[in-house]
Amino acid sequence: MNILSEMKNIGIIPVVCIKNEEYAVSLAKALIDGGLPAAEITFRTDAAEGAIRKIATAYPDMLVGAGTVLSVEQAKTAVDAGAKFIVSPGFNPKVVSWCTGNNIPVLPGCTTPSEIEQAIELGLDTVKFFPAEQSGGLAKIKALSAPYTGMKFMPTGGINLQNMHEYLSFKKIIACGGSFMVKTDAVDAGDWNGITSASRDTVKALLDFKLAHIGINSDAASDTARLLTAVFGGEVTLETDKGIFVDGCFEIMKGHDRGRCGHIAVSTPDVDRAVYYLEKRGVKFIEDSALKNPDGTTHLIYIDSDFDGFMIHLVEA
Repeated sequence: MNILSEMKNIGIIPVVCIKNEEYAVSLAKALIDGGLPAAEITFRTDAAEGAIRKIATAYPDMLVGAGTVLSVEQAKTAVDAGAKFIVSPGFNPKVVSWCTGNNIPVLPGCTTPSEIEQAIELGLDTVKFFPAEQSGGLAKIKALSAPYTGMKFMPTGGINLQNMHEYLSFKKIIACGGSFMVKTDAVDAGDWNGITSASRDTVKALLDFKLAHIGINSDAASDTARLLTAVFGGEVTLETDKGIFVDGCFEIMKGHDRGRCGHIAVSTPDVDRAVYYLEKRGVKFIEDSALKNPDGTTHLIYIDSDFDGFMIHLVEA
């Protein structure tokens, strides 16, 4: 497993403060059931080591790591317990050096050019940005990215359902850390149903599926387009060799493309991330239908299923 790639696929890494290690497995199950197979267990309590060990044993495929790691000793303890990555609030060169020397992914907190340069010097290309909102938020991350073009970030601190898309829309951000779906009160109370529900809401908001347009196969595309404009009072907004768009809501195909009747386009902010989540649910995709952006990310891909004569494709919002 490439840990940083997995973080990017998941998009939101739950940051967990757990006081009772006996709750660890139930907490992990609640997150997994909610669609978030990851947890950063913070070393703010004595239960952290035991919680990591229990989760790593019960759910070896879960992306579990340690947060608030302040020393090499804590890093060693976390890794011995099964942590797959280390996160710290600040930049501690000893912790970073130990992790890189032992091939452990580490994300130290960096909010200044000097800290980023230290991270680069020690071989890192991804850091935590903490506390995100209090340190200047996305505007500062963009400013830091200008001179340090190869650096990527995981902002944590003040991230919520309302602002996570703003952060994740910037390509230099691999994921966000957040505790809004695993609030300490809910963990303390053992409210696993509540955490599962909040996790599902997070994934739903993260994927943000929306109807983009309906594609209609037609042997008389121009006539169909004129009919639609007459009925809805719209206009042709784009015409290509393949089809005619009416108000961006309909795509009249010039002939028959995928699907007996046509296709339905569903938009999402990050197609690759959506594919990751849907494949976890057993959805299959037509790989040779994928259209790529210049940076190699996916712009469009079809689901390998027929929906009553329509095919469905995801498209980047």
